Amino acid sequence: MSDTAKKFYLTTPIYYVNARPHIGHAYTTIAADVIARRQRTLLGNENVWFLTGTDEHGQKVQRSAQAAGITPQQFTDEVSQQFRDLWQRMGITNNDYIRTTEPRHVHGVQKLFNELYQRGHIYLDTYTGQYSVGEEMFVEGPPGTIGPDGKPTETVTEENFYFRLSAFQAELIDRIEADEDDPKAFRIEPEARRNEVLSFLRGDLNNGAETKLSAKGTPYVPGALKDLSISRSSFDWGIPVPEPAASTTQKKHVIYVWLDALANYMTAVGYGSEDPAQQAQFKKFWPADLHLVGKEIIRFHCVYWPAFLLAAGLPLPKKVQAHGWLLFEESKMSKSRGNIVRTETILDAFGSLKPKPIGWPGAPLSDECWKHEQDLFASDVLRYFLLREIPFGQDGSFSFDALVQRYNSDLANGYGNLVSRTLTMIEKNHEGAHPGLTTPASDALAEMANKLAGSAIALIDAVADDFAALRFTRILTNISAYITEVDGFFSFGTPWKLAKSDDPAAKQDLRAILSTTAEAIRVITVLLYPILPCSTAQVWEQLGLGDIEAAARNGEFNNLTWGGLTPGTKLGPLGPIFPRAPKELIQVMTDAENTTTTPTPSRLVDEKANHTTAAPDESTHPGAAPRTSALPSDNPGTQVGASSAVVPELSKPPAPHTEAHASGVFSADAAAATPQIAIDDFAKVDLRVARVLVAERIPKADKLLRLEVDLGTERRQILSGIAEWYTPEELIGRRIIVIANLAPRKMRGLESHGMLLAASHGENGKPILATFAEGDDIAPGSRLR
Repeated sequence: MSDTAKKFYLTTPIYYVNARPHIGHAYTTIAADVIARRQRTLLGNENVWFLTGTDEHGQKVQRSAQAAGITPQQFTDEVSQQFRDLWQRMGITNNDYIRTTEPRHVHGVQKLFNELYQRGHIYLDTYTGQYSVGEEMFVEGPPGTIGPDGKPTETVTEENFYFRLSAFQAELIDRIEADEDDPKAFRIEPEARRNEVLSFLRGDLNNGAETKLSAKGTPYVPGALKDLSISRSSFDWGIPVPEPAASTTQKKHVIYVWLDALANYMTAVGYGSEDPAQQAQFKKFWPADLHLVGKEIIRFHCVYWPAFLLAAGLPLPKKVQAHGWLLFEESKMSKSRGNIVRTETILDAFGSLKPKPIGWPGAPLSDECWKHEQDLFASDVLRYFLLREIPFGQDGSFSFDALVQRYNSDLANGYGNLVSRTLTMIEKNHEGAHPGLTTPASDALAEMANKLAGSAIALIDAVADDFAALRFTRILTNISAYITEVDGFFSFGTPWKLAKSDDPAAKQDLRAILSTTAEAIRVITVLLYPILPCSTAQVWEQLGLGDIEAAARNGEFNNLTWGGLTPGTKLGPLGPIFPRAPKELIQVMTDAENTTTTPTPSRLVDEKANHTTAAPDESTHPGAAPRTSALPSDNPGTQVGASSAVVPELSKPPAPHTEAHASGVFSADAAAATPQIAIDDFAKVDLRVARVLVAERIPKADKLLRLEVDLGTERRQILSGIAEWYTPEELIGRRIIVIANLAPRKMRGLESHGMLLAASHGENGKPILATFAEGDDIAPGSRLR
C-alpha cells in the first residue's frame, strides 16, 4: 500500500447550533469514534483523521441571537462549546473540531466560491418565493405554505447567485452507478438511500417526458435537476461572497449555508490555506473516505456536495453512509414533544454505578479524575447499547428500560461476569499468573476447547468483515454469542469443583479451563476495544497486559490470533468491571429528563419549560441540522433546489370509514356500512401483486411509511399509515396487494400512487396486510381476478 493510499479520513456531519446536543448527535459521533479507533489499529494514528464540529451561520441563528439579546458570535460560541465539552466528557477521539465561523473555514469557502465562479458555474439572478427560516431552505408553494419545521414560510424576493447544478445530472448518475473498484465511483449506502438519490437524479421516467442517456447508458429526464441558489442577500450572518463576484451585485450577499457548511470537510484539512503544512495535509487526506450523515440530509451530501466538487475539479468523497433515526420509546424525538434525551442524563446515571476505589491503580485518584473515569464507563454503556440495538442505516428505538436491560444481560451478566469468574479463579489457584494454554485431560473438554479456538479464529475474520461494512449490530451479536459459548465451556468444566481435587487429571483440566477461557477473554477484549475503549482498558490491565491504548497504537491488534497470552504473566489488580444496574436507575434517568432545565444559550428560555408552545418540530435525528429535511422523491425541487412543496398535516383525522383513503389501509369493520356494488363496479378496481423494494419512515409523520413497490412493469411510491404496526425492515421483500388504479394524491408533500390492502378488527385494531405465503409463485404485477 502506498503512503497516499494508507490513510483514512472520516467525518460526522457538523451539528447545527440551534440547541444543546442530545443523544441523536451522540449516536453519530459514537459511530465515527468506533470507526476511527478501528482504523487506527490498522493504519496507525498518524494516518487516520476524524473530524466533527458545528455549523454556525444562517438567518435562524441571527434571529435567535437577537431574541437572546446577544451577538450571533456569542450565541454560537456558547452552543458550540457545549458540543465540544460533551465529546471530551465521552472520550471521543476526534482529531479536529471545525467551526464554520473560524477564519480557516471562511477563507476556504471563499476560495471554493471563487473557483466555481471563475469556472463559469455561478450566475446572478433574482428569486421570489417561500423560505423556511427554521430549516434554512427554499420551499415551493404559495404564501403561507407550512415549512418542514411546522411554521409558515416567509415570502422573500432576493437577488441570488445560482450554481449550475443541472449541468452535472448525468455525470452524478454515472459516478453513483460506477463499479465499486472504479476510482471515480461515488458510493452511497445503504442501498435504499442510493436508490433515493438515483431516483431524484433521473427524474420521473414514467410521465412521458423526453429522456436522454448518460455516458454509461442510464436514461434520465433532462432538467429534473434544477439550478441551486447559493447566496442570500436579506441578512448578513454568513460568509461574505468574495470579489470579483461581490462587485457585480446590488446588495451585499452571504454564501448560502449549504455551500458554506458542506465545505467544512475540506477546509478542516487545509483547503484554502496558504500554509505549506496545511496544504500537505489536504493532499494527504482528501478525498474523504467516509462521510457519516443522517438519512434526511442524504441528498445534500450526495447531489449538491459532489456537484460542487466536480465543478471545482476536485475528487469526490469515496463513500457517504447514511444512518437512520433514533426514536425515543417508539416516538420520534422532537423539541415540540419535549422528549429529547440528553446524553448527560445517561452519563450521570450509569457513572454512579462505578464507586471510587481507594486507589486505581496504585495512588488514590482525585475526585475530578475519578469523575472522568465514571463518565468514560457510562459512555461505554451508551456506545454498546446504540450499536448493539440499532442496525446501522436503519431506524432504531431508545428507551431507558431497554438500556438497563441490555447492559445487565450483555455486559454485567455476560462479558463482565465471565472476566470476573475467570480471573478470580486464576488469582486463587495459580498465584495470580496465567497458567499457559494446556490440553485438557478430559476428551469432552478437549473437544470443546478446540472448538472454542476455532470459533475465535472465525470470529476474528467475521468481525473484520463486519467492521469494513459498518455492521456494528452483527459484530456485537456475534461477540455476545461467543461469550455465551465460552461461558458454557467454563461452566461445563466446573473449575470450582476441580480446584478442590488433588487428582492430576483434575488439575490439568482446571489449568486448561482457566487458560483457554483467559485466552478467549483476550480475543474478545481486543475485538470489543473500539466499541468499549474504557472497559476493555480495565480488562486489559486485569489480564496483566498493560495499556490497551499503547497496544492498539503499536499495531499489536493487527494480526490477532489465538494463543497470545504469555504463560506466567501476572494479573493486574482485580475489581468489578460492570456492576449490575438496579431497575431504579430507569426512574432516576426518567426523572432527570423530566426536571432538566438547561438553557441554551444561557439567556434563552429553557427548551423543556417552553415545549408546550408552538415550538418548531425541529429535526433531532442523529446528526441532523434543522435545515436538513428530506426532499420528496417525486419532485426535483424548485430552481433554488432546497425543497419541494410541503403541505400542512391534517388537523383532524378522517372518519373511520374513510381511513383507507388517508392511510392506505382498508378496515374490515367498514364492510357493514359499505353499500352493495355491481360486478361492473368491482371490475373497475385494478388489484395487483406488488413487491416491496423500499420501506422507510417519513420525517415528522409518526404514522406514515413511504414504500416503493415493484408492479412488474413499473416502480411506484405509496404512502401508508401503518408505521405504528409495521417496521420498515419487516416489509422489504414482501409481496402485497395494492389498488393500482387509485388516483394519485399528495400527503406530507409526497405523492402516493396506490393503496395497500389490509384487514383489521375493531376501530383501532392492528391492520394485517393481505399478502402471499413464501412458497406462492406469483410475479409482481399479476392481477387479482
